[in-house]
Amino acid sequence: MFSPEGYQALRNGIALVRRLDLGVLGVSGSDRLTWLQGLLTNDVAALPIGGTCEAAYLTPQGRMITDMRVTQFADRTLLEVPASLAAALQRKLDGLLFSEDAQIEDLSDSLTVVDFFGPDRPTPHPHVSATRYGRPSTTTFVASHAVNAVVSEWTATGVTETTLDTLDAVRVEAGVPKFLVDMGEHTIPLEAGLEQRAISFTKGCYVGQEVVIRVMHRGQGRVAKKLVGLLLGSPELSGLPIDVTVSGKVIGALSSAVWSPTLGQSVGLATLHRDYVQPGTKVDIAALVGLVTAEVATLPFL
Repeated sequence: MFSPEGYQALRNGIALVRRLDLGVLGVSGSDRLTWLQGLLTNDVAALPIGGTCEAAYLTPQGRMITDMRVTQFADRTLLEVPASLAAALQRKLDGLLFSEDAQIEDLSDSLTVVDFFGPDRPTPHPHVSATRYGRPSTTTFVASHAVNAVVSEWTATGVTETTLDTLDAVRVEAGVPKFLVDMGEHTIPLEAGLEQRAISFTKGCYVGQEVVIRVMHRGQGRVAKKLVGLLLGSPELSGLPIDVTVSGKVIGALSSAVWSPTLGQSVGLATLHRDYVQPGTKVDIAALVGLVTAEVATLPFL
């Protein structure tokens, strides 16, 4: 459920969110970074202790298997992945280990990700500071059996706990796609705009690199479809995803839509044919009252 108070805390104050939408995989062993470097799109081998980055794991055809956030600690590397995929990803990655000194565990039951938004919060728990959804944040990995007590301690100091639905509004305002919602197994990461934050173009080879490089160098970055923002007004929508049309022709789909208190209207993320991605382009979506006009906008909204 959306919380107006939680939204204001996320935007302008100090808030925390239990990231129950995320699972955690732990990779240990002396070869773990070399091994991960050959699998993931970003330069994870360059991460310092306490460093973090976004990355994607691709098929050889350059399609996404998942996105993730990678955090480097002295004894292990943690991968934040969609919770529903964690167990299958652990098995898949474990099957790719041969003679490497690396072990991968699904820690989703034992660790809970808690995201703080606002100034850095001192904490004894493993954590990393970064920018998430356009705000300074601290991602903390808390033992699941202790998370209720730990969150209570933090809220007693004036931190506002809010919901995933509220965080989702901030995510969409920031123009950040969510895997299994705005992108999926058929997505090339360039279509979702991940090249700026999740892909290194200077590291060595990784699975799916050939497709990414071919699009960037031979195709000048042009892809058949692209993630864009839509200014929606105030329509009542019946469910997502929703076809986006122009003159009755389907040109893509609206995958995320939220009410933005800051903008005073609904905004959304849609993947559209490249001929319709210029800001200001008018498109149609099906609302409960019938077709309504939306406008393509530059991301991020805020």
